[in-house]
Amino acid sequence: MKAIISDIDVLSHLQPLELEAYLQKTGWQERSRIPNKVSIWTRASYWEDKLKIQLPVDQDFDDYPLRMSEIINILENAENRSQLDIIGDLITNSPNTTIQGVVTHIDTPNANNSRFQITLLGVVIDKLRSIHIELADHDYILAVKAYQERLPIQCKGDLIKDSDAFILKNPDQFNLVSLRVSLSS
Repeated sequence: MKAIISDIDVLSHLQPLELEAYLQKTGWQERSRIPNKVSIWTRASYWEDKLKIQLPVDQDFDDYPLRMSEIINILENAENRSQLDIIGDLITNSPNTTIQGVVTHIDTPNANNSRFQITLLGVVIDKLRSIHIELADHDYILAVKAYQERLPIQCKGDLIKDSDAFILKNPDQFNLVSLRVSLSS
């Protein structure tokens, strides 16, 4: 079973410059460009596989998410990788995202700072990843409790990928996730 990415929010937040860097890194070459509209990419094996990517360079086009979906589909076939793996490499930001996870690290509090760093292990684009969050006051106390008692948390914010690290900016609605266990006799 193949996962097909159709989430318009995810597709519309793929950055053209990130996609260009990815294409260059994976052996694609830019063949031509229509300024402010589209760049055309092929692989060295183009004559054999006939694969061509038309990358829109402006995210404001109405059909931008559709074009991104087409590109992800082409890359899936060309690389023999899942769309989830490819999106995981390409995603650089995802605003207003809900993350669930387990706190794996709490930085030592600094008396001169009212905000504290934590790291949690959560699922981003179908993979477990480390996510760094800066918290204050009550949210930090909840994070310490979650860490000590190994309780899952949930939080909303703007997920940003910086190099290979994920950061949740503007955390909101930080809370513990209740676990319900039912025992059958």
